[in-house]
Amino acid sequence: MPAADPAGLAARIRGLAREAGFQRCGITGVELGEDEAHLADWLGRGLYGTMEWMARHGSLRARPAELLPGTVRVISVGLDYGRRDDVKAWETLADGERAYVARYALGRDYHKMMRQRLQRLAGRIAELVGPFGHRVFVDSAPVLERALARNAGLGWIGKHTCLIDKDGGSWFFLGEIYVDVPLPVDLPATHHCGTCTRCIDVCPTQAIIAPYRLDARRCISYLTIEHDGPIPEELREPIGNRIFGCDDCQLACPWNKFARRSDEPDFRARNRLDEASLAELFAWTEEEFLARTEGSAIRRSGHRRWLRNIAVALGNAPTTPGVLAALESRRDDPDPLVREHVQWALSRHPNTRRAQ
Repeated sequence: MPAADPAGLAARIRGLAREAGFQRCGITGVELGEDEAHLADWLGRGLYGTMEWMARHGSLRARPAELLPGTVRVISVGLDYGRRDDVKAWETLADGERAYVARYALGRDYHKMMRQRLQRLAGRIAELVGPFGHRVFVDSAPVLERALARNAGLGWIGKHTCLIDKDGGSWFFLGEIYVDVPLPVDLPATHHCGTCTRCIDVCPTQAIIAPYRLDARRCISYLTIEHDGPIPEELREPIGNRIFGCDDCQLACPWNKFARRSDEPDFRARNRLDEASLAELFAWTEEEFLARTEGSAIRRSGHRRWLRNIAVALGNAPTTPGVLAALESRRDDPDPLVREHVQWALSRHPNTRRAQ
């Protein structure tokens, strides 16, 4: 099939991707010159914050054939995780005593599931073409996944830097298979943001400093997940009740009215994270945190950052007995990072005094 009908092989691979559980699949080459220049400029301006691994492998991200010698094509796939609960999400954000967790992190961590599905897909391709050089990626190596997905026709990179599919919005994960098979490539996606700036306007911390330009140092997802130290005081109030990640730019995007709901059981909310109060999550011990976040992306933050983030949210919450009791319970936390954020939070509630 590869020699006689390359177009047929590419079509079969797309069909196999759907059978593997992916809603999107496209094929692209390995040329990313313009994207490499954009990345180099972003890194040169220091907009990556403390994510040193971004700078460490900067050029390699844009050069698939150097990351995996022999690579000539990239198979890009998308997996929907949309919930069609935008109204509920906005309601949670408006309720200062509830915790907001980014929609992607409410259920099971997607990395292992996608990697297994991609490995199965690679196995099915091998049945068609015989042994071939390949490697599967799901956030596991320096890969410019959004640029590759755009070139493969899965969607365009929006002004908020997320990938958008005009037929399905932006609520989907990306994964790749680098291959040494010279498959026919798909047409890149075209841009459809137009003059819309809703994502830029809605960002709580003004992290989208220009169209297609994100300052990670101001991004709530970076601050609550990647950043390990104190959260800058000037950014604490805008964080609101967002304790792990942020979805505002996607919630505001008009293209997400076309987002597809995922019925994937693994993506259903665990531990009531879509409705839990800040106080109840703040009460989790480290042992409880580790048990409840097993198999979850939230485990990445670690317990101390989890408490740090919730302390900030409690500082932004209404002054209620439950909020004050939660903060008082950790006023003397042994971790200085947690303790400092709790003290800041208490200072935000007037006329409060230490519990006797």
